[in-house]
Amino acid sequence: MMETLIDSYGDGAVLMMAGLAVGALFGAAAQHSRFCLRAAAVEVTGGVLGPRLSIWLVAFFAAVASVQGAVAMGWLDVSQSRQLAATGSLSGAIIGGLMFGSGMILARGCASRLLVLSATGNLRALLTGLVLTLVAQSALRGVLAPAREALGRLWLVPGGEARSLLAMLGVGSGLVAVLAAVALMLSFGLAWRRGVQASHVIAAALVGLAVALGWAATYAVAQVSFEVVPISSVTFTGPATDTLMGLVNTTTLPLGFGVGLVPGVFIGSGMTAILTKEFKIQRFGADTPMERYLVGAVLMGFGAMLAGGCAVGAGMSGGAIMALTAWVAVFCMWLGAMATQAGLERFGGAARAAAG
Repeated sequence: MMETLIDSYGDGAVLMMAGLAVGALFGAAAQHSRFCLRAAAVEVTGGVLGPRLSIWLVAFFAAVASVQGAVAMGWLDVSQSRQLAATGSLSGAIIGGLMFGSGMILARGCASRLLVLSATGNLRALLTGLVLTLVAQSALRGVLAPAREALGRLWLVPGGEARSLLAMLGVGSGLVAVLAAVALMLSFGLAWRRGVQASHVIAAALVGLAVALGWAATYAVAQVSFEVVPISSVTFTGPATDTLMGLVNTTTLPLGFGVGLVPGVFIGSGMTAILTKEFKIQRFGADTPMERYLVGAVLMGFGAMLAGGCAVGAGMSGGAIMALTAWVAVFCMWLGAMATQAGLERFGGAARAAAG
């Protein structure tokens, strides 16, 4: 069937439609579940294992269990993905992860959350996401690229087994899939104890499943295509910059998975918000200062390009294929977010006390 589709419409069109479908599922599920790494980090900083943490854990372990299960069954091979096969940067994962984590606290959402919120009428998220995208493009090919490259070269790791946690730990995909499934069940239990609605838990699991479907779709096309098709999954910083620059610089947009992914997420989230009557125009106000969001956008845009992806691209998609740099990046995102949140609470409380 895949060969027929490619023969009829071409690789690019098939990948774009796959991205559109995966994006719509991700957007709808993320909007309904309130999937958000920032919110989970805020809870943990406050010493609470709350509902937002349980949602993130369900999504993360659903992604790991489904991807590694597919690899163990022979349905998927991710060894040639960029996160595993190419040379990686541990310094980029550490520094970029810390920057991204700090930025998402300031901007009240990571790259994926900003895109999801933009479709619900949140103009703060829309503007912040545009600034994030422009900074990411500058870090990729513009004036900030030399700084990104210099930081990334501080600690490189070769592709192949050196970037695979499975190879480093000497374990197979089957065992990881089983352990992730157990962790997923425990996450379900945490969500139940915290009173999370069943539909939200199911939606969180679908967020993780969307990551697996992204890997599966691009792998299926790569297997039958005569062209070199990169195997990838859900990520936002790179596709958002490619889509925006394509719309600005060219009259025709090269078709691919990422080109379909970004509008797909927007459509899925927007339709869900409309159907659930959650669509609402939101602007900057006294409690939501623009400068804080813009600083967060700059940190996230540069940090994502340095770390090799955003909280979903590196943390979820890269984490699901057990890429070393991805796990380091998402760990540092948690650290950066929690440190920034703790600082805001401490100094914000001190400022309020002084004013009082």
